[in-house]
Amino acid sequence: MAQTMGPTAALAGIPAGLQAQGVWAGRRQLFVRFAAEAETATMYTADALVNELKRSTARSAFHSISISGRDPLANVEYLRTALERSTMTLPVMLDCDGQRPQAVDELRHVLDLVQVTVEDGSSDAAAERSFETLAVAAKGGIQHALVVNADEKMTDAHILRVVEQGHATSAAVSVVIHPGGSAPVDRDRRWMTLFERVAALHSDVRLTLRLPPPTGMR
Repeated sequence: MAQTMGPTAALAGIPAGLQAQGVWAGRRQLFVRFAAEAETATMYTADALVNELKRSTARSAFHSISISGRDPLANVEYLRTALERSTMTLPVMLDCDGQRPQAVDELRHVLDLVQVTVEDGSSDAAAERSFETLAVAAKGGIQHALVVNADEKMTDAHILRVVEQGHATSAAVSVVIHPGGSAPVDRDRRWMTLFERVAALHSDVRLTLRLPPPTGMR
């Protein structure tokens, strides 16, 4: 009988870098990045990923593993297989857009942090799935975070609505708001005024700048 290869996935690489955003921003991580259509991809079996993570963590120190890139939860069987086979003790963070909440439930035993990013332009249905993902993480006992990338098109009302929905979803969610790269946070009192209103909605909220590439990675 032929031996099966097991699940495989197209990865854009497994680079080392600093997390750009969210609750672990600035932490040195190993990034398991699923490839987008325009990126050069390499096919990895689950065992190949486990071996690469083992080699990398033996050579250098990392805070955690970041599962990121294009639609990582489309590869839930692959991730479950690889992470169950791994013997590493590093925390595992899932960084996603929250569009596959049912997949988070399948991975709850191998994840330490689920981080969902919300940006301007999301449809109502997409936003609903993002908050459902946070709810699944909360129910599964996983640390969970909501990242709001507030570019120049995102209004204060939109930001407040997102934070309010996050709080209604889980009182334990960590909320991180990142102003857009061109926002004049050093001379614009908008953010102080907005943050006063945000803090009245939810206790665990912080306002920080994202680490730009190439220093910051996702």
